Amino acid sequence: MKKIFFLLIAVVFTATTYGQGIDFGIKAGANFSTLTDATGLKNKTGFHGGIFLGLKFNDKIALQPELLYSQQGAKFDSDKIELNYVNVPVVLKYYLIQGLNIQAGPQFGFIVDDNLGDAFDKKPVDVSGLLGAGYDLPMGLRIDARYHFGFTAIGEDTDSKNGVFSLALGYSFL
Repeated sequence: MKKIFFLLIAVVFTATTYGQGIDFGIKAGANFSTLTDATGLKNKTGFHGGIFLGLKFNDKIALQPELLYSQQGAKFDSDKIELNYVNVPVVLKYYLIQGLNIQAGPQFGFIVDDNLGDAFDKKPVDVSGLLGAGYDLPMGLRIDARYHFGFTAIGEDTDSKNGVFSLALGYSFL
């Protein structure tokens, strides 16, 4: 966690020195999550929300680190697997035209709560990739849609990985 914090500080310092613009804001939205490589599971609807820092280097390229609380997991029959993370996505945004952008980058998740109990040997860190698109609206509003695909299994004894489709609405204060 310390390494990620220092990396974010370095990115902010570099962007402040050389970048064209900085955005800071909040975002929240819905997650539609499941676990891959498992049968009989359905999507679980959850919430995600937190803060972002946008660092625009020029008219086409921006970097947007975020700090988000994210409810993930899956449903089966009448029960749920609940996996709640603090996620740190580092999103590279490429602007196609004014406001419209495509997004890609890594995401590092740290599990903070679950309903799996001590019998399941879960991994404390989840590494994912993300792909998405967004639009920066006037007056600081922004929307985005992303798919997060897990690179790491959620536990030692399983191959199941997180798969999350997210929709979000954000507001930039700067």
